[in-house]
Amino acid sequence: MKFVIQRVTEASVEVEQRIVGKIGKGYLVLIGVGQGDTEETADRYLKKLLGLRIFEDENGKTNLSLKDVGGELLLVSQFTLYASCRKGNRPSFTDAGDPETAERLYQYIIRCAREQVPVVETGIFGAEMKVSLVNDGPFTVILEDL
Repeated sequence: MKFVIQRVTEASVEVEQRIVGKIGKGYLVLIGVGQGDTEETADRYLKKLLGLRIFEDENGKTNLSLKDVGGELLLVSQFTLYASCRKGNRPSFTDAGDPETAERLYQYIIRCAREQVPVVETGIFGAEMKVSLVNDGPFTVILEDL
């Protein structure tokens, strides 16, 4: 599994010229599901995501979590996080999870996140999406190999 977490002041995702998810201050999280990922894998990643302290406190130190700042989540599936460019110029996606498993785990992550975060917005699995964001910092963290 891979999460690309971007601290944002706002973010949105559009499908067929319609906004399907939009947040203010929080995290835009691109989620890639790989071969062999399970609900246990998703639990580890979600726990780490929600525990990250990457918002600034009153002293300018990155010391506050999403919950501490009342932040929101925008979760977007992105299998291209598993692109391998080792050979040639055309990426290979053989390490990405199969679509059925990936969608099931993406929906599982959404359900679990909604149990802990008041505002969780999403993209649409498998859709052609346009993602917009204002990266705050910029601050981007990549979670993999947890």
